[in-house]
Amino acid sequence: MAELRVTAVHKSFGEVRALRGVDLTVRSGTLTAVLGPSGSGKTTLLRCIAGFEAVDAGEIRLDGHRIAAPGRTVPPERRRIAVVPQEGALFPHLLVRGNVAYGLDRRARRTGRIESVLALVGLAGFENRMPHHLSGGQQQRVAVARALAPHPPVVLLDEPFSALDAGLRAEVRQDVRSALHSDGATAVLVTHDQAEALSIADEVAVMHDGRIVQSGPPDLVYSAPADPWVADFVGEAVWLPAEMTGGRAHTPLGPMPVVTTGHRPPTRAGEVLLRPEQIEVVAPVAPAAVTATVVRRDFQGHDALLALRLTDGTAVVARIFDPASVHHVIGGEVGLRVRGAARAFSSPHRTP
Repeated sequence: MAELRVTAVHKSFGEVRALRGVDLTVRSGTLTAVLGPSGSGKTTLLRCIAGFEAVDAGEIRLDGHRIAAPGRTVPPERRRIAVVPQEGALFPHLLVRGNVAYGLDRRARRTGRIESVLALVGLAGFENRMPHHLSGGQQQRVAVARALAPHPPVVLLDEPFSALDAGLRAEVRQDVRSALHSDGATAVLVTHDQAEALSIADEVAVMHDGRIVQSGPPDLVYSAPADPWVADFVGEAVWLPAEMTGGRAHTPLGPMPVVTTGHRPPTRAGEVLLRPEQIEVVAPVAPAAVTATVVRRDFQGHDALLALRLTDGTAVVARIFDPASVHHVIGGEVGLRVRGAARAFSSPHRTP
């Protein structure tokens, strides 16, 4: 286990500035997800940490030792950082045992470490299988076992679940998370999948335009986004026009308490953020309810999203957690009430 610290790192490719002063700390024994859209710089950051790219400015330290700085780069093989790529990249001619043992010396291969890490990823007894006899999810588990086997100071996971189907992806990522924690590994997961980052990471670092724009526990990043861009990118966002008076926002959904994000208070007229689960769907005649028309219903199994339009034309989205119990007719009327506080930002919201 080791702490990873990235400080003010810059990296350019010609005229393209991929990293613009990135700061990131990954505590020893924890899993941090670097979350961002394509082109945000997250893969470049991973490659700089691994040693595949040299940094232009700033530094990277591993357990207090500097491994990257301009003109002073420790080669990848000396960093002992393990990388799990998008496709497991197993050696097709080797048994599972041989793949996992690849980074181990002869002594380590006799200690039972191979069997131990395979058990951690849920593949006990698979030592003598060939990779082509395994499912995609099993191959990714072997790749993680291979990465963990030599006790690397850091494990880097480059969107390792993207090639798996949705049902298998959820299962494998939870098993991989458990394996990393059980082994005490320090890990960085690069992903563009918000649900993935929020569900398995100890910390989420949101990346945009070559910078880390917010970092913190998943629930805080979701519930208290640092700015409107993060609010839009991490989960569904409902934006309402608002007038601010006396610590309350007056919106088309009625008055509600407001929490401010940013150093400056929001302007008197602006917008506030709600998450869809804050909007409660009730009968149109319920007390304090605002009437809305159902425009669309997106059933998602465990929940459903209702697209709604208020009488003044404002569009909102509500999340229903027991969709099978209530049937909402398209074009029908419902009542809406708000749970909790809205969030206002000192910077204006701009649609991405």
